[in-house]
Amino acid sequence: MSLPIDNGPETPSGRPGIVIIPARGGSQGVPLKNLARVDGITLVGRAVQAALAAPSVAQVIVSTDHDEIAAEARLHGARVVARPAEIAGGTASSESALLHVLDRVEAGDGGLPPQEIPPVTVLVQCTSPFIDPEDLDTAIRRVATGEKDVVVAVSETHDFQWRLDDGVASPVGHTTEYRPRRQERAPHYRETGAFYVMRTAGFRGGSTRFFGDVGIQPVASEWAIEIDEPRDLWLARQLVDQVDDAVPAPLDVDALVTDFDGVHTDDHAFVDQDGTEQVRVSRGDGMGVARLRRTGLPILILSTETNKVVASRADKLKVQVMHGVDDKASALRAWITEQGLDPARVAYVGNDVNDLGAMAVVGWPVAVADARPEVKAQARLVLSREGGNGAVREICDRILAGRQGEAAPSTAAVQTPVVTG
Repeated sequence: MSLPIDNGPETPSGRPGIVIIPARGGSQGVPLKNLARVDGITLVGRAVQAALAAPSVAQVIVSTDHDEIAAEARLHGARVVARPAEIAGGTASSESALLHVLDRVEAGDGGLPPQEIPPVTVLVQCTSPFIDPEDLDTAIRRVATGEKDVVVAVSETHDFQWRLDDGVASPVGHTTEYRPRRQERAPHYRETGAFYVMRTAGFRGGSTRFFGDVGIQPVASEWAIEIDEPRDLWLARQLVDQVDDAVPAPLDVDALVTDFDGVHTDDHAFVDQDGTEQVRVSRGDGMGVARLRRTGLPILILSTETNKVVASRADKLKVQVMHGVDDKASALRAWITEQGLDPARVAYVGNDVNDLGAMAVVGWPVAVADARPEVKAQARLVLSREGGNGAVREICDRILAGRQGEAAPSTAAVQTPVVTG
């Protein structure tokens, strides 16, 4: 990847901080983690927004090796610096990305004039989805005024901690004989990973985020979550998604596409002695589809399954179907183009890893409650119901709630084609 620094917002005067957000495309815990969404916004988008909202930030630059992350960063107002392959691997340090960006900015690469680097450099990590701009601003000003050389985000804890040495457990900061009450214990702090604010000269001189006089910036412990694995992403979404199942949150989209097995079914099949398969579906799901179909909203079942039960169910529901499709992403793109739709306003509901490609095509990737962790990680919305047990009804009800007030067309059946793969 050899993209230059792109033209972003002009650097305002009097703002001491430059925020750099490393955002690689590779991630072992959560695939394409930086593009995962919390409360409808990607992690990289949330990081950019939080940084730009801090008054002392002059500019925000995202260092990435991935085109989609770069596009998302620009969408939210950041500049982008392409991250060379030699510092984009899993063992590369965040410091190497920061130093590379500072060098590029100062040299004026990419056709831009050389720029003076602000006195404060900030490392912000996408893995912290709930950064408070006020906390960030306070930390930057503490470094800018010379109070500290480095300020790091931490959360307060009064936990009793233990360590394990060669299989022997021993208490840290307390004893087994004396366990004072919470109010009698001095607090200690853990790094949240959200931000590291550094005096630029000191950072460039030592190439490390810790040097000189280090201070801490306490942040709200209830929001100090760090995304390292799918369960962390699930927990972050629970913090902001307090949906009442009785009144589904409206979903404003122009089309609905679903997988079949594991979405319309519970991903089980009955097989008789002749090899004939039967699946279990929900009548409630069928009612949801029927109500949504009557609004005229395009609905498609897109499946890799070759069994004719998929086409039979689609015919029963009177919706379009494509099955026996190996490349779901390409098929979905073609269908969206044929329908004249904006991909950003299409929802796709999946449950397994063969849905990931299609989910990346649309603006509303949705996972059923019992989906694979990888699928939940990529989803913008995780349903409360499982596949074959009300998941389709739930997504239909949410879309219907988003279309309230629109005049429904005639209830006469709309003729839709069946396309087999």
